Amino acid sequence: MLPKLGDVFKGARLKALALAAGAAACLGVFAVSHAESSGAGVLKVRLGGSPTETRIVIDLAARAVGRVTDDGGSDRRMVVFLSGVRADHPLQGQGQGLVRAWIVDQASGGARLRIDLASDVVVRRRFLLPPADGVTSYRYVLDLAAAPSRAGSMQARTGLRGPAQVSPATLVSRPVRAVPLRLKKVVVIDAGHGGRDPGAKGVSAWEKHVTLAAARALKARLERTGRYQVVMTRGDDVYVPLDSRVQIARRVDADLFISLHADAGSSPSLRGASVYTLSEKATPRSAKFVNKDDWFMRANNSGDRGVSAILLDLTQRATKNRSAAFADMLLPQVERHTSLLRRSHRDAGLVVLLAPDVPAVLLEMGFLTNAADEANLRDPARRARMMDSVGDAIDQYFDREIRIAAR
Repeated sequence: MLPKLGDVFKGARLKALALAAGAAACLGVFAVSHAESSGAGVLKVRLGGSPTETRIVIDLAARAVGRVTDDGGSDRRMVVFLSGVRADHPLQGQGQGLVRAWIVDQASGGARLRIDLASDVVVRRRFLLPPADGVTSYRYVLDLAAAPSRAGSMQARTGLRGPAQVSPATLVSRPVRAVPLRLKKVVVIDAGHGGRDPGAKGVSAWEKHVTLAAARALKARLERTGRYQVVMTRGDDVYVPLDSRVQIARRVDADLFISLHADAGSSPSLRGASVYTLSEKATPRSAKFVNKDDWFMRANNSGDRGVSAILLDLTQRATKNRSAAFADMLLPQVERHTSLLRRSHRDAGLVVLLAPDVPAVLLEMGFLTNAADEANLRDPARRARMMDSVGDAIDQYFDREIRIAAR
């Protein structure tokens, strides 16, 4: 059933925005990361460089065409797309020289290399080398150099050896810090109620026990894929305040928050699952929390409260859209294993949905006051199948994000 509405949550922390640190080393010393299978399109990634020049070499199983889809000018996050290349086993590593960290993963139509830059750069050269001299792989090479503003006259005197430049230099300026690169999406699973708050009561089950069992099943389903870092707001029968659950999601910089509940109804015939997302009327409550913690004022370099209010509004709208998109994917998946309420997508001002920057839904898995729903939720096999369907929706949601990012 729905959690009790408490005070607007207090003291939530600002998302961690620091980039992973990379070690600078001399040119010609390479850091290497191997894919798990030699059959993957991307075989390995090598970096060598100094604070003024860095070369990135991507070893490929076949010829490929690459393009820089984002030069990192706004946030020092460069993106290179390799058309037709597979990244069946994603790679990631710490950087070197001008690169702080990097990730190669699969996108729609090819592989995507994302690079966190340590400073302003220019792209000096991009080229593809064919197999030769005992080297069996193709090599896509990206040469970066510190921007003139940082390298000064030293940059003008220094050049990297290699084929003639095939792309114009791209100046990166006025950067802001991007969210740190990470390969795994962070999903927070919230088992509703717990401890002194038992929730709804069925004939044979309390809500707090059903939600914890479901949360553990969903955690296992997600971790089997290797795609997710899963965080539980509670792993045992303990009480966790509602505002603390949202603080947990913000503290770990969650990509998705899902709160699991079981409903109670006035009639035993009432049954079916439903999903809640944040109501438009509830957004001022979220704003009160943000203003109280001064979250956007700290995140906004200008210190202008008018600008902060605009940023908050944009963030809230984007988060609500993502939450609604996930809810629309979740319901058809859940319906494969249980019935839905006639109005299955609802909105409300629930505390666990109030974070302005974390897409969140609350899933009512069924009614404990209905015999059929209670039997489904108490049975480990049927409960696991329902959580598998929730996992399928989560996979679908993040796959959609990758397709959009690759456009």
